[in-house]
Amino acid sequence: MAAIRLPVNPSTSSTTTSLFHRAAAGGTVGRIHCLSSSYPIPPSALSQDDLRKVAAIKAVEYVKSDMVLGLGTGVTAGFVVAEIGALLSSGELRGIVGVPTSKRTFDLAKSAGIPLSTLDKHPRLDLAIDGADEVDPDINLVKGRGGALLREKMVEAASDKFVVVVDETKLVLGLGGSGLAVPVEVVQFCWKYNQKRLQELFKHEECEAKLRLDAEGNPYVTDNSNYIVDLYFKAPIKDPRAAAEEMSALEGVVEHGLFLGMADELIISGKDGVRVKTK
Repeated sequence: MAAIRLPVNPSTSSTTTSLFHRAAAGGTVGRIHCLSSSYPIPPSALSQDDLRKVAAIKAVEYVKSDMVLGLGTGVTAGFVVAEIGALLSSGELRGIVGVPTSKRTFDLAKSAGIPLSTLDKHPRLDLAIDGADEVDPDINLVKGRGGALLREKMVEAASDKFVVVVDETKLVLGLGGSGLAVPVEVVQFCWKYNQKRLQELFKHEECEAKLRLDAEGNPYVTDNSNYIVDLYFKAPIKDPRAAAEEMSALEGVVEHGLFLGMADELIISGKDGVRVKTK
């Protein structure tokens, strides 16, 4: 596992400093790429969204003309989509085709001017870029708190390279260690049955299984017309690979939010700069 730290001292790294300038100067998502600042901005002064923009800008450097891209879902992935759209608009990129991982990303990419397709028409993708909810030291991920885990996993598994972009708050020592949700997508039919089975599966790990609700208090429905049962662990999952296999073996479980061994590179933006970590 290799990690590369990009310094943020303006006298030693104009490239990285430029990323921070652009992120801080971009008052709206659509302006991330185009604006710059004439004064040094210390990374410590940036907000979490600014740090996400920095990581997104760095990730888009992997994109080349004529690529077929997997477009992720979530705040950071939204910044990636906006950056790609800006580069297409300026003529710096051409011939890009995007495969979105959710209806939200479809709408965002369409408004950004990115030509779109599906896995049916493009079963192999050159590159996928997406965020993550948690990242462990081996670049295993928890994803799906935005509700798009099934389509994200399908698109990213079909990609020749999968680059993950996060800010440093997403780093954990073990998956599930943040205490936030590990999503499991289940069919609506007898969802309580599967909720109870998931609860029982992790009874020795002090896990609580809860049906996800929307803002109106109704069951949250995914783009695939399924429900989500969120698993809340009080400590990191002891054996994520075994947990993934056991969840996948349950009838009625469509997909889970453990993305194990899928990411090729990780871009982390934090108060100390930008790091690129590879397998």
